[in-house]
Amino acid sequence: MGLLHAGAHAAPTEPVLTYFPQPALGADQLGVIVNDDDPDSVAIAAYYRDKRGIPAANLIHVRFKPGSSTLAREEFVNLKRLVDRKTPQNVQAYALTWAQPYRVDCMSITSAFAFGFDPAWCANSCKPTQPSPYFNSSVTRPYAVYRMRPTMSLAAASVAEARKLIDRGVASDGSNPAGTAYLVSTNDKNRNVRAAGYASVRALMQSVMPTEIVEANALEHKPDVMFYFTGLAQVPAIDSNRFLPGAIADHLTSAGGELFGGGQMSSLRWLEAGATGSYGAVVEPCNFPAKFPVPGIVMAHYLQGETLIEAYWKSVQMPGQGVFIGEPLARPFAGIRHDTRGGGLTLSARLLTPGLYEVQAAPSMVGPYRNVGRMAIAWGTRQIRLEHAPPAYYRFERRADSAPVQ
Repeated sequence: MGLLHAGAHAAPTEPVLTYFPQPALGADQLGVIVNDDDPDSVAIAAYYRDKRGIPAANLIHVRFKPGSSTLAREEFVNLKRLVDRKTPQNVQAYALTWAQPYRVDCMSITSAFAFGFDPAWCANSCKPTQPSPYFNSSVTRPYAVYRMRPTMSLAAASVAEARKLIDRGVASDGSNPAGTAYLVSTNDKNRNVRAAGYASVRALMQSVMPTEIVEANALEHKPDVMFYFTGLAQVPAIDSNRFLPGAIADHLTSAGGELFGGGQMSSLRWLEAGATGSYGAVVEPCNFPAKFPVPGIVMAHYLQGETLIEAYWKSVQMPGQGVFIGEPLARPFAGIRHDTRGGGLTLSARLLTPGLYEVQAAPSMVGPYRNVGRMAIAWGTRQIRLEHAPPAYYRFERRADSAPVQ
């Protein structure tokens, strides 16, 4: 990459990495919405705030009668107006501390809180809906850029189950799990529409994470499930598998987001089996792939170190009819490792974000930094090395105008 000499300074005796961008939402940017009329919501909020260090100012209190699957549009509009007034400006996303309601009229409750209620996010019969501007974006502050706050429900059938979910999310952070992505192709023709893209996902991801295409209606006895995507109304043998902390799993079907009492398998079953995030439709979406998570996109963003809420939300082009559930801040692939042996500097991660980077060096941690070179990082890169890097503090700044290098 042609590093220039950083000059003779009172510098460390070996190269030291000070910064490589791996941006993600933090606890101070997450608003936690709690229903004070629901004791379970109050308990879940308290536990989550303690485990994640959520600032007290980010706890947003509301009141409504708990227990119903659907919130009336008029009641929600008033609720959302109150939440907007109470939300600190730095908050970029929301966590809901209840499993019900999961729907607002014709929208999912997570999309309603994200965008505000708007029929453009709904569809009568088999039609597309409003697309999300956040889809597959590189944006790190969605409210600042799009005036929307992606939302996820800490959904569970009990406080005890919610605590297990939260604990899995926290345990996942920076764990860089050696898991496998399972792309399950079923014989359900109408619900198997994502399988058409499985081969390209495997080709894209195989160098980053083991990725298997499984031709079966059931995935069974797998000890290392990190991603599990399928298409069935009822998914058998879920409990025979071991989901790693931070795992994402969902099934493309019409009513997985009907979390309680529906005629199809509830997306909650994934969380009860050990997954940390899932997604399901609350209103008939038909089998539009754009209304469900795109496996390759959620995997790419997650593997680059984004939080679960960011990666999952960015993978759905038309999220108005689907509910996101899980632990929002789970971040299993966070962390850049560096090695200064051999007179150079080696950086490694599960997946480095592709793009064009300015490499800067300084004699001390506080600077001054100056450009000493430029580096293009291609898709799939997991490790880079600066040969013969002179002793200095380094940082990498991704150019805002750089496109991913394929």
